[in-house]
Amino acid sequence: MEVEELPEDFRCPISLEVMTDPVILSSGHTFDRASIQRWLDSGNRTCPLTKLPLPPSPSLIPNHALRSLISNFLAHRPVAAAVATAASHGADDAIILARLSFPSDRPSLAAVLRLAQRGGLAAHRLVADTGAASVLLRHAAAPDRPDLQNLALRALLHLSLEGDDARVGLVAEGAVDPVVAALRSGPGCPAAALAATLLTSLAVVEVNKATIGAHPAAIPRLVALLQDGDVRERREAATALYELCKFAENRRRAARAGAVQPLVRFARDGSERAVRVLGLLSKCLEGKEAMRKAVELVGVMAEVVRAGSPRATEHALMALNLVCSDSEDNALQAIEAGVLDLCWVLSGDVNQKTRKNAMELGLLLEKSRFGGLS
Repeated sequence: MEVEELPEDFRCPISLEVMTDPVILSSGHTFDRASIQRWLDSGNRTCPLTKLPLPPSPSLIPNHALRSLISNFLAHRPVAAAVATAASHGADDAIILARLSFPSDRPSLAAVLRLAQRGGLAAHRLVADTGAASVLLRHAAAPDRPDLQNLALRALLHLSLEGDDARVGLVAEGAVDPVVAALRSGPGCPAAALAATLLTSLAVVEVNKATIGAHPAAIPRLVALLQDGDVRERREAATALYELCKFAENRRRAARAGAVQPLVRFARDGSERAVRVLGLLSKCLEGKEAMRKAVELVGVMAEVVRAGSPRATEHALMALNLVCSDSEDNALQAIEAGVLDLCWVLSGDVNQKTRKNAMELGLLLEKSRFGGLS
């Protein structure tokens, strides 16, 4: 199979090359990281596809599900071609979708997945008009057939990547309940990680952040996945929490659900995303209270400031600023960890936010060292 036969969704809209590190821009579209980073580094602050303005520091959310799809497709291209031929078997997608019902079978759901991967307005309308989305959602919540659950979640993820209207439409269709249900899948099943990735995509839209966060089990199950999941599941749970916690009320929900301690452990293990979630949680009273009590928090954040990436350093400084502002114990721990000296070094950083946070934290720690915070 030639590269030209790859699904178009596998190609970066900028370079038109097969993506090796796909990331989701805040506009909802996916690009190869190198291509979109070059676009942003050139001073562009609009989405290359929609031309709509982007925030000052656009987030690039790793699209792990798409990356896995590309990798698997490239590794098994002859098998994929045979499955596609057998599934169609002379029938077009419209006929397959018209016959789709619950419970479905693997060839039928594979056909829906191919249609979702193909993308475009016509494909999205065809899926919506035939009621395939409701079938996909029912399979997403049914762990008794992991293979069908996996196909359904992958198809829903591709549909969500069609844009904000698709994301809002899926939530309106009732996507939150079955996707949250899939978060509690057992060890060795990819459904939980896929479900967390899908929640991240759905939460890109502001109104969906509120809807998902208000679900009584959504944030607690993401926290449980962060606590007990494997590396991939923890990564996807942290990414979903980061997107959800951009909405202020969800920060309080995450703190109350016990997110802080597992986030600290994940940050200690090197997760920059966990540091960024902690930075968001430190902005609310519940988050600050939980962070004051968290074991190793100050030490972990100090190490991030010392050796983390520029973005992680920015968020670690912000978190330390907020948790040390009214806690003498935290401030003294930060001084003992060498944060004060680091602050004076970083007060000349080229990043404005890092420079500001470092200067503020340095002054705060100086005050604590010489006379206390009171």
